[in-house]
Amino acid sequence: MAPASNDPPPLSAFTAAERRLIRRLRTPSAVQAYLNRLPYNTEPAPGRATLRSFRGVVRTGTAHCMEAALAAAVIMEQHGWPPLVLSFESIDELDHVLFVYRRRGRWGAIARSRDPGLQGRRTVFATPRALALSYVDPYIDFTGRITGYTVVDLRTLGDYDWRLSDKNVWKVERLLLNLPHRPIRSSDRRIDALRARYVAFRKRHPHRKPVFYRGRDRWSELPEEFK
Repeated sequence: MAPASNDPPPLSAFTAAERRLIRRLRTPSAVQAYLNRLPYNTEPAPGRATLRSFRGVVRTGTAHCMEAALAAAVIMEQHGWPPLVLSFESIDELDHVLFVYRRRGRWGAIARSRDPGLQGRRTVFATPRALALSYVDPYIDFTGRITGYTVVDLRTLGDYDWRLSDKNVWKVERLLLNLPHRPIRSSDRRIDALRARYVAFRKRHPHRKPVFYRGRDRWSELPEEFK
């Protein structure tokens, strides 16, 4: 985690709709519930890829994983939490980003994903690494496997407007891609077994994603589409 270099904007910098949302979403669980209700931004053709700020998420009413992490960071920053995100690297280059926070010495996460096991986590983890390790098993699908993680304070971006820009904030993605990630090593044999189990489940249930992982009690409430 890097030292902070800029302060959160005052409430006056937000629109009336944004201020109402910030005042209503005062806790991590409330922010997670809000993101759960948003349709996932699948960036369908003929549209182009997006990386919207909090303002863009509120305006469009949709978010993918990094957009959700940025939205959570902006909201929670207004309630006193630092804007920290955790970035994963995967062997298939389909990375994942979540907002992370610490409360009473324990770490949790707010996140949105197309996969049920990659949503948020309750504040029960002793370290960011322990939190990251809780995503290793659910990350396994047809191609995915976590190889590393890093935690970043977005205030290191200085005066770059990642919070309220009306444009795509690609500099955030470049920051995360360029930072060194701490390695996560896992047994090939175990990963192969998890992948085989995932493939078998998807063959039986092609329109569902599995939720059969250990540690389900540490997950945040799931969006309705996974229940």
